[in-house]
This record gives sequence, C-alpha cells and structure tokens, in this order.
Amino acid sequence: MRIVNWLTAKMPTREGMERNKYMRPIAGRVLRSELWRFTRRSVPRGVALGMLAAFLIPVGQIFVAAFFALPVRANVPVAALSTFITNPFTYPFWIVIANRVGDFVLQIDAMTYGEPLNTQMRSTMGEWINWIFLETGVTAFGFAVLAIIFASLGYVVASFGWRYWIGRKRRRSQLRKSTHSG
Repeated sequence: MRIVNWLTAKMPTREGMERNKYMRPIAGRVLRSELWRFTRRSVPRGVALGMLAAFLIPVGQIFVAAFFALPVRANVPVAALSTFITNPFTYPFWIVIANRVGDFVLQIDAMTYGEPLNTQMRSTMGEWINWIFLETGVTAFGFAVLAIIFASLGYVVASFGWRYWIGRKRRRSQLRKSTHSG
C-alpha cells in the first residue's frame, strides 16, 4: 500500500499538466478524460509507452509520452510516471548498460579487421573522433534495444499486475459480502 500511495502522490495531475506552458498547445487533447482513466488496457499501454519514451528520448520524455498517449489510448499519468526509470541520477548507469547491450548485440569489435577497438590507443584526432562516433552509435543502438525490451516487459508485467490487483480486490469484496451475510 505504501508504494501505491507514493505513486499516487508523485503522479502528474490533469491540473498540473494543464498549467504547464509546454503542454498548452496539446492540452485539450491530452487532458481528455478517457486518457486519465485506469483501465486494464490503458495502464499497460501507458507503462510500455513511458518505458519506450524513457529510453529513446533523452530530454522531455514526459511530454513525448503524453503526446503519444493520444493515438494509442494509453493512460497519460502512468505513461508520464514510467519515464522516470531514466532520470539524471540513473542516466549514467543506463548509458553504460546501453553501451554494453549495443556492443553485445552488434558485436562490432569481433567483426572489425585488425586489433579490437579497446586495444587501439593511438592519439590521432581523427581516430579518436571515429572511436567516439562508433561508441555513440553502439550506445544509441543499445538504448533502442533497451527501449524495446523494457516496453515489452513493462506491458506484460503491468497486464499481469493489473489482473492480480483486480482479482485480489474482488476476492476481498466477496469475502466481506460472505462474512456480512452469514
């Protein structure tokens, strides 16, 4: 229950998003009531969309998630809250993970001719720039892979979590009804 209370307190409100100067151009569409309801379909969509935006968009993920919640009919607060998996405190960690994932998936080091990149330590400016672009590309690809993995996992976990939570509420309600009637 503590987690639910904390999430509820941190979740963006319709009024807060309406007052935001960056949201004003799309506020009429984003603030539609059906995008703020917690349903079995909109919550997992919001989690997946938020995770996707968190890893693919380096700045302004909340606004991107809120904007793209429109066509996919995702829950806007859940999408916005899910973007916080990447934040200024965790971003260095995710950069390292994305680089490792991208390097693993692409296997660039194994396919290059000559010595592996980590043993080439020449100091010419052109080679350093080439190395930086190569590592940036590997990291960006790693972020794309992480976005797909986390969005998929987030959707599945949120779907099962939603079903578990609703089932538990129903069992409690039925238990209360049976104890009061008996």
